Amino acid sequence: MSLRSFFYSAPVFLSVFLIQEAIVSQLRLPLGGFNLLLIVALIWAALSTPEIGALTGFGAGIAMDLSQSTSGPMGHWTLVLIIACYVLAFLGYGDDNIRGNPINIVFLTTIGLVAAQFLYLILGILLGQEAGSVGGILLLLGGSAFWTAIVSPLVLKVISVIHSGVFGLRSQI
Repeated sequence: MSLRSFFYSAPVFLSVFLIQEAIVSQLRLPLGGFNLLLIVALIWAALSTPEIGALTGFGAGIAMDLSQSTSGPMGHWTLVLIIACYVLAFLGYGDDNIRGNPINIVFLTTIGLVAAQFLYLILGILLGQEAGSVGGILLLLGGSAFWTAIVSPLVLKVISVIHSGVFGLRSQI
């Protein structure tokens, strides 16, 4: 990732973080709602190479750790998102059937978000955090999958245009 691409993508994630903290976290949706920063980071990773996916996970993970709604220790979300974004980018890298089909990206994003939240839960239990009841956890994971499947197609086009604008500059030069 060149320094220019980093400076172009940093304001995108900063603005998504501010929208998440100011607007989306104030919404009271049934079944737990959604996390816009997590969705954007996973879509960005699905459209990128594995190295850029890991860097995306690192930046989004730090932002998630700094969020007021996060109760885990510092670095918990960073570790989870580095792993999730790298794996998602690795699965989509080199296969134009996945990158070229929006339904596949939405499916990967939804599965990746549920897997990331489950990994966050497992690591949290290993770190000594309380998890809650199994029914509550399943309801929260199902609600996250539901809202991610609804929100992802709405932001996919915008994120793909911004992503191609940031990383498509090299081919135009």
